[in-house]
Amino acid sequence: MLAAKRHMITGCKTIGLLGGSFNPPHMGHVHITNQALKSFQLQKVCWLVSPGNPLKLKSAVSVDKRVNQCRNIVHNPYIEISDIENKLNTCFTAETLRKLFVIYPEVRFVWLMGADNLVNFHKWDQWTWIMENIPVGVMARPGEQVKAGLSKAAVRYRKFRVKASDAATIPFLTAPAWSLLGGPTKDMSSTKMRSKGSASEKNNSFI
Repeated sequence: MLAAKRHMITGCKTIGLLGGSFNPPHMGHVHITNQALKSFQLQKVCWLVSPGNPLKLKSAVSVDKRVNQCRNIVHNPYIEISDIENKLNTCFTAETLRKLFVIYPEVRFVWLMGADNLVNFHKWDQWTWIMENIPVGVMARPGEQVKAGLSKAAVRYRKFRVKASDAATIPFLTAPAWSLLGGPTKDMSSTKMRSKGSASEKNNSFI
């Protein structure tokens, strides 16, 4: 536990956690992170580069490589890249959060996700536990706002939704508490980038 602690920011009281495989990371991740920092008035956002997403096929790209890719595109001192899930040997969000709550009892965490993730949030392991134990900030994603607002998670916890205009209060609220932001979006995704990369490799294979 003590070794893992050195890999997270300890001097902040409000930290957003953005989990994902980041395979590959892109400017869409940076965009929603900047949106979260501003709207939720967070002191830091930590990207939790996951060893693997339980809902997706295991990535062939190592955690170390994806961490380095993240660091290459992030130039904001208020964003930290972390492989703490790899060091804690956790792959489910609820499992990771339980350990982080013990390591950092003084920190007010906010779980961050794109609107596209809220649509499928009910498929996550212990998703109701997550909603009921950490405030959740949901950032705008292209074409996903309406579906996110009608998602199973949104409907179940509709009484605990915080207006986007009051998003800055999220870090200080007791869960369940969540807010769905609007605003400009960037139409980028890791899936699209991987698809383009695969297409490029096929085209170049004949050269």
